[in-house]
Amino acid sequence: MHRRAPGTGPVTEAPAPSRAWEWLGVRLVHQGEGTATVEMVGLEQMANHAGFLHGGLIGALADSAMGASVRTLKPAVRRAVSFDLKLNFIAAAEIGETLRATGKVVHAGRRTCVTECRVEGEGGRLIATASGTFMVSRGEPSAD
Repeated sequence: MHRRAPGTGPVTEAPAPSRAWEWLGVRLVHQGEGTATVEMVGLEQMANHAGFLHGGLIGALADSAMGASVRTLKPAVRRAVSFDLKLNFIAAAEIGETLRATGKVVHAGRRTCVTECRVEGEGGRLIATASGTFMVSRGEPSAD
């Protein structure tokens, strides 16, 4: 996956996935200015007591999509940390189903960003919606 470099420079490689993304099997499938889409397959060990995908993992997927969308902004966002997350569950996600979450920035301030997300199952079936607020640090990391 690619994302825009700070300023108007060339497109650069996106950062490596986090350990949490690797553990959950989250994959970045698209990034654009202010938007990102991630996918995850609901595995058997992710089931809740009713046999569906646990809602907390749907929340983690939504948070991942929204955080990835924030990191596409210019000037560059060096760090994005969610401090508010609201989920609305619409339908249960099946074990074995591939979920796709698309996050989008709706407000980008100097220190905070507000985002929204749609989590869809196979065939575009709406599973959940989410909104989140992120604290951001902008600019290039220091050379220290």
